[in-house]
Amino acid sequence: MKILTPQQIAEASLEAGRKKASLTSATTRLIVQAVVAGCYIALGGTLSLLIGQGMGEASQGNPALPKILSGAMFPIGLILIVVLGGELFTGNNALLMPGCMKRHFGPGTVVRNWSLVYLGNFAGALTFAYVMVYAAGLTGADPWHSSIIGMAEMKCSLPWSTVLIRGIGANWCVCLAVWLALSGHTLLEKMAGCWLPVMAFVALGYEHCVANMFFIPLGMMEGANVTAGAFIVNNLIPATIGNIIGGALFVGCLSTWMHLRSSNNADSSTR
Repeated sequence: MKILTPQQIAEASLEAGRKKASLTSATTRLIVQAVVAGCYIALGGTLSLLIGQGMGEASQGNPALPKILSGAMFPIGLILIVVLGGELFTGNNALLMPGCMKRHFGPGTVVRNWSLVYLGNFAGALTFAYVMVYAAGLTGADPWHSSIIGMAEMKCSLPWSTVLIRGIGANWCVCLAVWLALSGHTLLEKMAGCWLPVMAFVALGYEHCVANMFFIPLGMMEGANVTAGAFIVNNLIPATIGNIIGGALFVGCLSTWMHLRSSNNADSSTR
């Protein structure tokens, strides 16, 4: 079976966004799916950390190796969300744009969805970091102990503008991955669609707010010299803003403008 065309992908994203918008009123279900998605991203982050930073001397003189290995492991989170269902803030940044632009629902629905999903993702990522990684002792020994501390401190010491730009890059890639996954029909096609762009953003060192809801708190648990205020102000806020720009504008809005401009799918009764 052939993959979908760009216009068909845009139409599929419109339908997916309408379903997510209709779920927004079911607060409990939405939050549960968001918590699960936060756990899935944290699972990918755990594999990314343990495999990417666990090569020891093999990575000396080859700085690209840890980046490639980390990138190869991280996409399992998005794959699980796309295939098994879940609500991811960064993916919803793009998926709700076509329906909003076509006036199937208003900006208030978008803001409510993003807010609830963001909090749910944070709860899931934080819980997974504490219970399944820190309490399980997965990062208690070197090289992972030192690596996660260094990662948390580095992420919170970057210039605000740098985090913002890296946030744009991260969610541009993540939402392109969602769009590619929408183009496929089989499990392997959807996995490949998710894997390639997400691997790229991790290897490039871009900033993903939901991933950082896992990495930075885990580093703080292990003793990183990072305060909660520094985490939120120096990293989470600019990464979130950048993610919204990269996902909503560069993927959701641009795809709608390019491929759904002549569509008459808007339901005037919902305006």
